[in-house]
Amino acid sequence: MTPNPLTALSPLDGRYAAKADPLRPIFSEFGLMQRRVLVEVRWLLALGEHPAIAEVPPFSAAARQFLTSLADGFSLHDAERVKTIERETNHDVKAIEYLLKQRSAGFAEVEAVKEFIHFACTSEDINNLSYSLMLRDARDQVLLPAVDKLLATLRQMAHDLAAQPMLSRTHGQTASPTTLGKEIANVAARVARQRRQIAAVELLGKINGAVGNYNAHVVAYPEVDWPAFAQSFVEGLGLTFNPYTTQIEPHDCIAEIGDALRRLNTILIDFARDVWGYISLGYFRQALKPGEVGSSTMPHKVNPIDFENAEGNFGIANGLFEHFSAKLPISRWQRDLTDSTVLRAIGTAFGHSLIGLDALARGLGKLKPDPERLAADLDANPEVLAEAVQTVMRRYGLPNPYEQLKALTRGHGISKTALAEFIETLPLPAGAKQRLRALTPAGYVGLAETLARGI
Repeated sequence: MTPNPLTALSPLDGRYAAKADPLRPIFSEFGLMQRRVLVEVRWLLALGEHPAIAEVPPFSAAARQFLTSLADGFSLHDAERVKTIERETNHDVKAIEYLLKQRSAGFAEVEAVKEFIHFACTSEDINNLSYSLMLRDARDQVLLPAVDKLLATLRQMAHDLAAQPMLSRTHGQTASPTTLGKEIANVAARVARQRRQIAAVELLGKINGAVGNYNAHVVAYPEVDWPAFAQSFVEGLGLTFNPYTTQIEPHDCIAEIGDALRRLNTILIDFARDVWGYISLGYFRQALKPGEVGSSTMPHKVNPIDFENAEGNFGIANGLFEHFSAKLPISRWQRDLTDSTVLRAIGTAFGHSLIGLDALARGLGKLKPDPERLAADLDANPEVLAEAVQTVMRRYGLPNPYEQLKALTRGHGISKTALAEFIETLPLPAGAKQRLRALTPAGYVGLAETLARGI
């Protein structure tokens, strides 16, 4: 079947292909190959800089430029050549090594040291560094900018709606009022905290040979301080050095960044569901798009599809992140291959997270609060002022304040008139009684506005 978005097996390459595009150069097989080439080239260049490795003399500026261009200029044609070689070797990393040797033919300075390409390396020396580079690039170049854009939107909404009162609903029942802005500020604060934690995850790397002990390195060059050299190399790639590994870097950092992303996604699922509910209550209206249909049979429908789409995609991503966290840190003895196929799905989890962020941003852009609906809901539920009345009664030592308000309001509500009449019976100071008389549900929001503006 001819490749076509309509025949794609994954929606990331079909329906959502355009939205996943920013991740394609990173998490595709091409992206993995390009980073493998980068690591191999940088390793060869590093060997040439070590004074004890005389067989690899320092490279000239022209040779360095040539080698660097192999990574920076890695093309789809190069990737296709790697796949051709792999069909013969049945080994993807060895195919990279052979490509580099082929490409070096004719450049005498590099060709002379071609056997130092992949010197003392196991495939996982190259792979672990390549995946950490992919994760770093996806996090820093794609995901965090999308989170920052969402955060900016949430903060702006929190400020714009800071003073818009709304009825709270704890356990789904009427409760002390808040403001729309404060509820959005709560989400912004949670997202900002997870953003910091995602950014702080150390992405680890190792380049210490077949079982992590520099066995071949030491036999070939016993005079080299290989742990120090390896640390310098890994840190030179912008990663954190892991000195203790088996054949594989144990992937704990992938579990950590996956767990951090899963927490972020969970918060956003919670938010999407809340906004969905507020739309259902009429607190928010959604902007109409000409030509858009909400139902195939009910013409009146304007469905909260963006928030539903976000929730679904965050859920898919979290399912994958949970599997990565549970599986990737586990490897039988010094290495098994079960991580290899799982690692190739990391981009899928990032892709669904990115689509979820896009859907959420699109949905938020359509929202408009309905002050009249919010006000009507507040006015219809004066019983939420019972908390204020019984708390003032406590201050002035009136007997059984909670119990009196419970008897007055629990399970059946209360009218404004009945509450006002009850307040008049209370032996309170004139100033306290006047404050209670003047109180309305819309005005009973505490410091919500101040808190919303502080995010």
